[in-house]
Amino acid sequence: MTPEEAKLKMDALVKELNDHNYKYYILAEPVISDLEFDRRLKELELLEEQFPHFISPESPSHNVGGGISGDFETVPHRRRMLSLGNTYSEEELREFDNRIRKTTGAEVEYVCELKIDGLAISLFYEKGKLVQAVTRGDGTQGDDVTNNVKTIRSLVKHLQGNFHPNFEIRGEIFMHRKGFERLNEERIEIGELPYANPRNVAAGSLKIKDSTEVAKRPLDITLYHFLADEIPFNTHFEAIRAAGSWGLKIASQTKVCKGVDEIMEFLHYWDKERHNLSYDTDGVVIKVNDLALQEELGFTAKVPRWAIAYKFQTESAITELMGITYQVGRTGAITPVAELKPTFLLGTTVKRASLHNANEIERLDVRIGDMVFIEKGGEIIPKITGVDFSQRKAHLGKTVYITQCPECGTSLIRNEGEAQHYCPNEDNCPPQVIGKIEHFVARKAMDIESIGSEMALVLYKNNLVKNVSDLYALKFEDLIQLERMGEKSVNNILEGIEASKKIPFERVLFALGIRFVGETVAKKLANKFTSIHALRTATKDELIAVDEIGERIAESVIQWFDKPGHQKIIVVLENSGIQLEKTGVTGPVSDKLQGLTFVISGVFNKFGRDEAKDLIEQNGGKCAGSVSGKTDYLLAGDGMGPAKLEKATNLGVKIIDEDAFLGMIG
Repeated sequence: MTPEEAKLKMDALVKELNDHNYKYYILAEPVISDLEFDRRLKELELLEEQFPHFISPESPSHNVGGGISGDFETVPHRRRMLSLGNTYSEEELREFDNRIRKTTGAEVEYVCELKIDGLAISLFYEKGKLVQAVTRGDGTQGDDVTNNVKTIRSLVKHLQGNFHPNFEIRGEIFMHRKGFERLNEERIEIGELPYANPRNVAAGSLKIKDSTEVAKRPLDITLYHFLADEIPFNTHFEAIRAAGSWGLKIASQTKVCKGVDEIMEFLHYWDKERHNLSYDTDGVVIKVNDLALQEELGFTAKVPRWAIAYKFQTESAITELMGITYQVGRTGAITPVAELKPTFLLGTTVKRASLHNANEIERLDVRIGDMVFIEKGGEIIPKITGVDFSQRKAHLGKTVYITQCPECGTSLIRNEGEAQHYCPNEDNCPPQVIGKIEHFVARKAMDIESIGSEMALVLYKNNLVKNVSDLYALKFEDLIQLERMGEKSVNNILEGIEASKKIPFERVLFALGIRFVGETVAKKLANKFTSIHALRTATKDELIAVDEIGERIAESVIQWFDKPGHQKIIVVLENSGIQLEKTGVTGPVSDKLQGLTFVISGVFNKFGRDEAKDLIEQNGGKCAGSVSGKTDYLLAGDGMGPAKLEKATNLGVKIIDEDAFLGMIG
């Protein structure tokens, strides 16, 4: 390679890798795998060794990945917050050990910790109290996200025991898979795209400006690096164990290893056992245990010389994209699906992978006939991570996204600010109608077990059910004529339909499949309006006044009830005896808060936000979503939104804590 070619290649790699760093750290939307990023970084580092006079000051080999979001106050780190060097090779790990043993002349003791895939954070405690939380940023400064971090329930804000008076401790904010899956279930229920992975959600959650919204995310934290001006410990392991005794949540799967052979045993064990953990881990961090030796070894411009991260290999494959098909969901959302030449990956044959939306197709610049890289996201769901452009054939044309529904031919729409295309023909597009029937009979909705996906399809194709209200007109003679239907099966269906008439109103409301109205939203609307008729006549302002109901949900509810076809469905359901009114509604407890308007912000110890809202309304008060001149009290909890606090102060709104509030209602 000539110097001119090397310079061009190095500049291109610097630009590309910095762009990937921005997407990973700032947007929380990575577009290539860690393995692919590290391969390209290694390529750049080798070129920089050969042509050091071409090294760019912007090179990611010399700078910490990350950046400043601009949405929070930027604060300088008291000590540089560096990243770690990565390796996928056991041979390189042995070389790391050899370099350190040359310094000591003896076998070295290491601490091995699982590398959790989350967002790095630095916490500061003074006199036992959490005073600040800062993201990694660019390594020299980061975002102050203290209020957001305080909403993490597993994080201790006040220490116990014989704690160090002033110290910094670093760790990782992450999300367990079950919490991630629950969030995605809620998004799918309301017609939203699911999140890509837990790491993205954790990173994105800390960028939300309203800490009350962050509090709804099931975030967790683990801490693994103690720092102070004067450290009263000899080893890293002692320091972390002491932090755990003060109540802090420290890295649990940790082991002190004497020499590299014990490290290898730890790596081999967790390479298999990591699949049984409740969270994602992509490797192991190996650190010199002796703090004095850490100080002696020091740092490079980017990484500590006394630590390294060993990354587990994520199996990937390359295969041909044979075609792109388009699926229509029950909400009308169009999902493009990559049809792949079958290839074996992590124990299964992969034939298809989601391409998510038009933006993803454009970002990847994927074309039919391309050779594409695939991995299993979370080692479960196949995903395309990139295109092998070196194998692209010259005749391949750019992918053009469809403009009409593949099922009913209706022109697709794409709402402003949304990535997904939709088919608006919700009442006549076959997959949407069938999807609505499946949703209506689901366990969390009307719970008609005898009607599954296959039966919903049969009922639709035989013109017996064209909308959910048709279920209540089904007769024995209609069903017995269907193929492979006996008397017992028919009776089971009819009994299930009859039993569904006792399902409470909030679940009926959820079952209707109104876009953005999931289980939680349906319950809030049912509690507020208590009947389908009250909800149908509610104004946009009345809907928005309900806690957590924004403009998008309010508009979706109004649009649903405005359609004549949906009004007919409600009439039929009502005549069929479905519960369209909330039963057991209790009246007010007192009028102690009569005429007073409250805004709730933050996290409380003695009650939840919903309970606080109920208490206000039961005692004659009203709740609003935002502070205004009409607000009488701001009920402030831990980690409340700074914007609400500032606005309340400027408007002279009285700010009270939970004890004062409980005192008001006796």
